[in-house]
Amino acid sequence: MAENVHLIDHPLVAHLQTELRSNDTGTWRFREIAERLGELLAYEALRDAPRQAHTVSTPMEPYTGAQLVGPVTVVPILRAGIGPAAGMARLIPGAQVGHLGMFRDEKSLKPVSYYVKLPADIAQGVALLIDPMLATGGSASAAVHVLKQRGCTDIRFTCLVAAPEGIDRLSADHPDVPITACAIDRQLNEKGYILPGLGDAGDRIFGTVE
Repeated sequence: MAENVHLIDHPLVAHLQTELRSNDTGTWRFREIAERLGELLAYEALRDAPRQAHTVSTPMEPYTGAQLVGPVTVVPILRAGIGPAAGMARLIPGAQVGHLGMFRDEKSLKPVSYYVKLPADIAQGVALLIDPMLATGGSASAAVHVLKQRGCTDIRFTCLVAAPEGIDRLSADHPDVPITACAIDRQLNEKGYILPGLGDAGDRIFGTVE
């Protein structure tokens, strides 16, 4: 496993992502788990986030603790990233939320960008990029490129499930971007879907399975 990849090895994450994969997990519960895993991804991805001393007054005396330096911006890749992003934003104090519209062309498997809306000061802090599935790595790599064009220097990619092929692609294109994943699966199939995977995350989050 590449040095920039962090797999969350925790019983709670293993339990939740196993339930997430099940065919028996309906839309409401799938969305709830995706948000919860988003919280845990943010917790791990920000483990070494920049912080500075901050003094407050307690009921007894002054206390010098810490606070995050600069804004933390959660950036979901639309549309599936919205699910776990909700959990991330709920966990992080003062979190901003930007959006990147990317989809994978089912024939070429190449990413297509259709929407970019980011906070003006995103480059002044951590950009926490979230896409539930890191499959071929094309969309993730393209999304990182967009953030770098906006001046971001601290970009952290997070996902629920990653394929080795996607990890290799993103690591090769952007070796400076750490990857935090809840699970790393076996491989991609001939259509570029993760095996064993969990199906189409967007469809399962929004209940659009036909």
